[in-house]
Amino acid sequence: MKKYIALLRGINVGGHKKIKMVELKKVLAANRFQEVQTYIQSGNILFKAEKQTSLELAEKIHCLIESRFGFQVPVLIITFEELQHILDNNPFGKKPEENQLFFTLLKTPPQHEKVSEFNKYQFENEDFYITQNCVYLSFTRSYRNAKLNNNFIENKLKVEATTRNLKTMKKLLELSEN
Repeated sequence: MKKYIALLRGINVGGHKKIKMVELKKVLAANRFQEVQTYIQSGNILFKAEKQTSLELAEKIHCLIESRFGFQVPVLIITFEELQHILDNNPFGKKPEENQLFFTLLKTPPQHEKVSEFNKYQFENEDFYITQNCVYLSFTRSYRNAKLNNNFIENKLKVEATTRNLKTMKKLLELSEN
């Protein structure tokens, strides 16, 4: 068995795509996911499963959600090691306040041409750094009204993505260590 973290995009936001985590845990447990644990209502799930690719697991969870809850939700899977690597390689270091650092996790690596085009963008009070699996975001103001948001990143890089703040990323790492 291997530990994984599933990150769901766009659930329980503004009354749309509502999923109770208790129900989701039951669905996953009934489908051979083990030690299922959730963190907050925004779609963070820790679990163990037989070793599979991240894309296979994401597709399985995607299909289970669509079948049980009646709508599609983008699902991204990472391992404990990948999460640790993302946090350890934060290019912004400890400079930003915790509430100013965000991570947009990418389901698949973006094409080189898309990254080159994206790197030309500049936004006041917003900074970014792109890797194969993450766009690191640093804001001197709130993420709430940022131009560098999840939709913008998905649109420009042409990959599915989901964004988490530093506090959530640290908590997911802590929970996956136990």
